[in-house]
Amino acid sequence: MNSTRCAALLIAASALTIATVTPAAAQQTSRRPPLQQQLDEAMARIDSQARVLAELRRRLDTAERQVAAQATSQPPPVPAIGAAQASAAATPGDPASIQQAPLERVGQAPASDDRPIELAVLDSQGSVVTRRGQLAGELQLDYARADRNRAVFRGIELVEAVLVGVFDINESRQDVLTASASLRYGVTDRLELGARLPYIYRADTSIIAPIAGSTPNDADATIDNSVKGNGIGDLELSARYQLIDGREGVPYVIANLQAVLPTGSNPFQLPRDDLGRATRAATGAGFYGITPSFTAVLPSDPVVLFGTLGYTFNLARDVDTRIPPIVIAHVDPGDAISGSAGIGIAFNERATLNLGYAHSWILGTETRTRLIEPTAAWPGLRSTTSRDLQIGRLLFGVTYRVDDRTSLNWSVEVGATEDATDLRTVLRIPILLLTGG
Repeated sequence: MNSTRCAALLIAASALTIATVTPAAAQQTSRRPPLQQQLDEAMARIDSQARVLAELRRRLDTAERQVAAQATSQPPPVPAIGAAQASAAATPGDPASIQQAPLERVGQAPASDDRPIELAVLDSQGSVVTRRGQLAGELQLDYARADRNRAVFRGIELVEAVLVGVFDINESRQDVLTASASLRYGVTDRLELGARLPYIYRADTSIIAPIAGSTPNDADATIDNSVKGNGIGDLELSARYQLIDGREGVPYVIANLQAVLPTGSNPFQLPRDDLGRATRAATGAGFYGITPSFTAVLPSDPVVLFGTLGYTFNLARDVDTRIPPIVIAHVDPGDAISGSAGIGIAFNERATLNLGYAHSWILGTETRTRLIEPTAAWPGLRSTTSRDLQIGRLLFGVTYRVDDRTSLNWSVEVGATEDATDLRTVLRIPILLLTGG
């Protein structure tokens, strides 16, 4: 009986314990989700982060394409978002903050530049016209040198290679240093007016000397006619009109009109000695000239192609200059046909190299003269025409943009034909004085 009662009490105590513990354990178990639910939540987070990373990659690719399209001539674009920024932005559980984060560009492309194209080797025609309201000034310094030596024979040729007479050496040199200032003003976006006034220093040397031993007294037979002169040169007035804007592969085309006024000293009105030789050098040509021309400039990054074609009308005039034993009554300077072509190569945004060739065909000059004391053989005016001149020049130049307003243009011309000046070098400094409205 006691055994039975003990067994019953043990069974009752076990049931009570199970009844007491089971609800608490069940409650704790209900708070912990099943393993499958945890896996589903983890996969959902991974999918969300994958979508965020895909969106970041898409936005990065779009930004890189836009930068590359806007700066074709610039260094390759850098990524819009750094790796550290991307990892920091990709915070688990916060996709909205990543999608709305602004793109931060590393580095800055240079601002666009709409200044006129400049070509050092084309002087005043070396750029597109000045825009409306803009005033541009230019300082120019150039040096030219011409040196010629010729042997002249005066005598009789008896047989081939047997000469009886005198050999003379005709040596002539000319050095011209010119400083000038010019202004160009944009009346409209297509029309430009300009003026240029030079100051000239000139030294001419002409020596005719016999070859040593060809005359009894070489020193007395030597003729030295060396003169110098300085002063204001000929005034130049210009008008330029842009015919074509130069877009979508079409070149800029500019029509130019230049007029030269003889404000410098006239070579036919210089003081002369008893032999008719000038006592100083002239600083002007003494004639009016009009030159219409066309300039074409074709930008093709990173090069610029250019070409010019023009015709110069030199107006004739009466001079009435006495150079014993004749009087020069009338002079009609020959007209000239000129053209040039070349290429400009841009190394970067500031420096450009120019290479080209220019040629001028100057027609012969007609001169009418008469004797101071007429003779039966020469009773009145006699007309003569000089030979044509072929002047070819090789062009080399460098353009450097100092800042938004100032440039340096340096050019060198080397004579390629016998009639051309041996060397000419020019330094020009264009300065934008007024930027316009």
